[in-house]
Amino acid sequence: MRTRAVGGSSVPTQVDAASQIDVVARFVREEPLLAGVVALALVVGVVALVLAVRRLRRTQADRLVSALADEQELAILMHPNPDPDAMASALGVKELAERHTDGADIHLQYAGEIRHQENRAFEAVLNLNFEQIENAGDLASDAVVLVDHNEPRGFSGSKALDPLAVIDHHPGDGTGTGFTDVRPEYGSCASILAEYFEDLGWDPVPPEVELGGLENDQLSSTVATGLVYGIHSDTNTLTRGCSEAEFDASAYLYPGVDEDRLERIANPQADAEVLDVKARAIVERDVRNPYAVSDVGTVSNSDAIPQAADELIRLEGVTAVVVVGCKGDTLRLSGRSRDDRVHMGKTLERVVDDIPRANAGGHARMGGGQLSLEHMEGIGPGDGVDRAEFRERIFDAMAGTA
Repeated sequence: MRTRAVGGSSVPTQVDAASQIDVVARFVREEPLLAGVVALALVVGVVALVLAVRRLRRTQADRLVSALADEQELAILMHPNPDPDAMASALGVKELAERHTDGADIHLQYAGEIRHQENRAFEAVLNLNFEQIENAGDLASDAVVLVDHNEPRGFSGSKALDPLAVIDHHPGDGTGTGFTDVRPEYGSCASILAEYFEDLGWDPVPPEVELGGLENDQLSSTVATGLVYGIHSDTNTLTRGCSEAEFDASAYLYPGVDEDRLERIANPQADAEVLDVKARAIVERDVRNPYAVSDVGTVSNSDAIPQAADELIRLEGVTAVVVVGCKGDTLRLSGRSRDDRVHMGKTLERVVDDIPRANAGGHARMGGGQLSLEHMEGIGPGDGVDRAEFRERIFDAMAGTA
């Protein structure tokens, strides 16, 4: 028995252990039902605590693998007109699913077009097989994983789609029924996939190792190269809108990078129309310091519009630009900003806010949108707006007066 000194005398500080046992035994004899309830409650509490600790220790990678594990067929869906970040992220999910499902049939799908020369090079150099869809009925499976967007769009029936999983770095409220990981603070979706592989303990391997076959804990050079390019493409080579995660992911993936394929993706031959549209954007620019708007007219390659915006933002003294172009009956917008006063995504949202069936958005540094020419000109509610008035609206939105 332990004692403590009080005024020079020794006083017991604990009840004798034997006495405690006697008390418990008497309670069990006199109140067996209540004692059983207490014991059951203790067991349930311990089990709940163990499960809670296990849940806390599970990473997002573990949760994604668990969500995919029982699927026999998967449709990994990129956003319309996918860019390298979307393509790389889809490729990463496919790699995870192939290792953690029982031979699931996996399809990489997208709506829209792959027109940008960089995007075409990504698909060709990495020898990928992307499937184009036009409506929800074309999806290969009811189990759909969204990558690089969190709300399906760009095809008939998209609004009714209820995805199994969502992995994205854009703002939005879209969720998956089995898994959701949306991180707007990240500069690319590919960084999230790289983090999954690192958390699972996979080691990126160089191309010569990939050719000889892979172990379960090895990340192929094809996927590592694709993810690195996706990261660098979405952050303008780690100079725009990136976070610490992009640098960490690039360092982790580096041992698996195939430099030859990376260079071929990064430097494809330029489409002649893209060069023409860039030239028109520069010649037709309307600069009102420090903002610029350029209407490049009709284009057949809509990917030339964001490339023209990338070119125009390089002009000295210009801090925010919007390029407008028309393909078919759709007016397309692409904006870039290096001005802390101009959140480009929100700016373009304001520009099209009162035009029926128009949509726009994006990040602080870059954004895009599209609208029907007929609705812009007055079909449906509203009085409509012509191209000259639309240009003024863009300038007002960038200046914060709209």
